[in-house]
Formats: sequence, C-alpha cells, structure tokens
Amino acid sequence: MDKILLMLQLQAQLNDATNGEKWTDGVTKNGKKINWKRCIYMECAEMIDSFAWKHWKSIHQEPDWDNLQIEVVDVWHFIMSLAIEDYTRNMKGNIEDMALNIVALPSFSKIDTENHTYATDTEVIAKVEDIMCLVLKKEESDLDALINAFFDLVVMSGLDLHTLYKLYVGKNILNQFRQDNGYKEGTYMKIWDGEEDNVVMKRIWEENGDIKPEVLYRHLAKCYFALKKS
Repeated sequence: MDKILLMLQLQAQLNDATNGEKWTDGVTKNGKKINWKRCIYMECAEMIDSFAWKHWKSIHQEPDWDNLQIEVVDVWHFIMSLAIEDYTRNMKGNIEDMALNIVALPSFSKIDTENHTYATDTEVIAKVEDIMCLVLKKEESDLDALINAFFDLVVMSGLDLHTLYKLYVGKNILNQFRQDNGYKEGTYMKIWDGEEDNVVMKRIWEENGDIKPEVLYRHLAKCYFALKKS
C-alpha cells in the first residue's frame, strides 16, 4: 500500500509542476490538450521495439530487457495520471482511496512478491498489445482491467513492486531534472556520452542500492554538467 500511495502522490506532484495544477481538467497550464491514453499506447509501441519483432530486420538481435523495464515505468507514469484524472473528474475519491482500490486488485498480489523471471518476447508483446487495445477503445477505459493487465506486464518483464517502485522514483527524479534543465525548451541533452539518460539513471540506482531521491538528483546533475563542460 505505502509504495503504491507514494508513487501516486509523486506522480500528482510531477504533473502539478509540469502541467499546472488543473491538469486533471485535461489541459496544461499553457492550454495544450492532454491525452493520457495516447501517451500510453505510444509508449507501448516503443516498448515493443525492445524486441526484434521485425521479420525483415535484426532477426537475431537479443531482447533489450533493460530498455523494456524503463518503458514499463514510463507507461506506469501515464496509467497513474489517467487514473488520477478519472478519479478527480468523476469524484470517485482521493489518492488514498485509489491506492486502496489498486492494492485490492487481483493482480496486485503477483507484483507484491519478489520476482526475477522473464516471460518470452512473444508473451510480453501480446500483453503490451492487450494494454494498447484497452486504451484504444473509444468508450471510457476500464481502469481496473488496465491496471490488472499492467501488473501482469510488470511480472512478465522481470519486475516486482519493489523494483517497479525503485525505477519509478528514479525516473520521477530524472523527469524533474529534465524539466529543470531545458527539456520543454528543447535545450536538454538526452544522450550522455553515447548513452540515454535513462540508462545512466538506472545504473546509478543499481550501483547505489540505498541512494535517496535527492542524492540521485545530485548525481545526475554532476554527470550532466560534467558532460556539458567537456
């Protein structure tokens, strides 16, 4: 419960900071329309590119599980945003109520167990496409079905609640760092010495198991500004 609640709270804070406090009305502070469903299915498409699915290209390429896990976390950002928007608009309750409902879902018990196993690439792609189908429906999304399918994907991707939480907090801090350093203006450098910033963030987490979010932010700043000076 605590990890789910904290992730929801962090997501709400991030959206407040980047989109304005009325983002749950479906628009940013600059008047740009927000479409969380589109965010989800576009990230899902990027997730599929973690596998050599193209029959005409790179057919022997190994699955990029590290990238898949990062994309899973990105999708989680958008699923939580969609859920918070839905709860707010339809007056279903507050974030604490949402967290209670999420941990009561049938699939939550699957991620609340330590996990280091992966499904086959075919199985993962099928689950990703299930999620895409759920958000591509014209009618209002079934949030419970969407979150259940997502938790299935978490397990299939070799993650569990602890690792999902850890990567989510890391990506949340990275997103804050990006916003603070010109991401919206187009001046932020996403590739750091040949690596995407996601990869750098994930490695810092893995090498520093008990690192605090504010310390992670400082590590990212140190790496980034050293790169800009070179």
